[in-house]
Amino acid sequence: MRFPSAAPAGSRNAAVLALCQGLFTCAISIDLTLTALTGWQLAPDKALATLPFALITVAGAVVTWFAAFLIQRLGRRWSFVLGAASCCVGGLISVWSVFHAQFWTFCAGTALVGVFQAFAQYYRLAAADAVSEAAKSRAISTVLAGGVIAALVGPALAAWSKDWFPTALFAGAYLVVAAMGLLSVLVLILFYRDQADHLAAAAATGAELAPARPLSAIARTPVFMASVANNVAGSMVMMFIMTAAPLAAVACHHGIDDGAAIIQWHLVGMYAPSFFAGRLIQRFGLGSVLLAGLAMNLGCALIAMLSTTLPAFYVALLLLGVGWNFMFVGGTTLLAQSYTPPERAKTQGLAELMRYAATALATLGAGPLLARFGWETLNAAILPVLLVSALVTGRWMLAQRAGRATLAAGLR
Repeated sequence: MRFPSAAPAGSRNAAVLALCQGLFTCAISIDLTLTALTGWQLAPDKALATLPFALITVAGAVVTWFAAFLIQRLGRRWSFVLGAASCCVGGLISVWSVFHAQFWTFCAGTALVGVFQAFAQYYRLAAADAVSEAAKSRAISTVLAGGVIAALVGPALAAWSKDWFPTALFAGAYLVVAAMGLLSVLVLILFYRDQADHLAAAAATGAELAPARPLSAIARTPVFMASVANNVAGSMVMMFIMTAAPLAAVACHHGIDDGAAIIQWHLVGMYAPSFFAGRLIQRFGLGSVLLAGLAMNLGCALIAMLSTTLPAFYVALLLLGVGWNFMFVGGTTLLAQSYTPPERAKTQGLAELMRYAATALATLGAGPLLARFGWETLNAAILPVLLVSALVTGRWMLAQRAGRATLAAGLR
């Protein structure tokens, strides 16, 4: 994919990061598919069975803030290599743990995969920072598009490899996780090259960057608030409903295989729009695509509240995936517009930390809330979150309109 107003190196790096995104998605989908089952198999107390699964998200949340500053210090290339190497080591530790029935070392292995996740979340931002403002949404979409096939291949890889070693169920799948990390390391070393931020490159040719602002000042700007509202709300709502959906499907007398198929359909919705989301933003505007994403999430909630038939689950989860994609691509585009290069690390770190924290809470709370209140109430609970996101997005759109009006008046 070519980007207008972007250097060839920016297009090349976006393509490399799309491949790395695919490898990451394969690895993490295997872990997400099998870790709860492996934890149940290894845990000394079955109450701890979901701890290894939770540690993927918790480790990612803890590391994401520090990863932003490490990227600034070491550069993207070697920081991303370090993250991918963590996946390789974590996968190998998980293999050893399964063979030796060691629960706590297995927890360490899954936590290292969470470290990989923290670094991989910066792939899309690295692609956006390297191109002009007009090309940012296309670069972000290109990177996320790398997850389309991987989202479907990952669970299939998990099913294919889990029985490789008859005496150690699931060990083969974690060997594949290690292989995905190793392939990511090789791709990054061989093909990815650091390049200056687009704004920094502009400064080098004569444009002057403003002094770095305090983080509190950045956080109060409408563009940053809208980016966080969409990234946080989109990810929180998506994980909240997606985590509960297979359980709800079974509770509504659908089969376990139906629950798995619903999630695969949802994953298609999450990643397939990446092939055209950037073009939609360029044609219809960022605000329109963000509002369309919010509307699709609202549609998911309403359909789920009105019907528990199998087609309703499929349609609701598909809308949830597409809505997340529009909000995530749009929110990331806004985030990439909210800072200058000297402000990049702290701004990205804060935004990603907030998103991870909200996602972790949604993941942990979905099961207990589903068990206590039911599927319909669970979907109703996301409506206030979507309303807040819509209001903050609307405020940013009004600020943009006022800024354009002021500029036009000044040119008269």
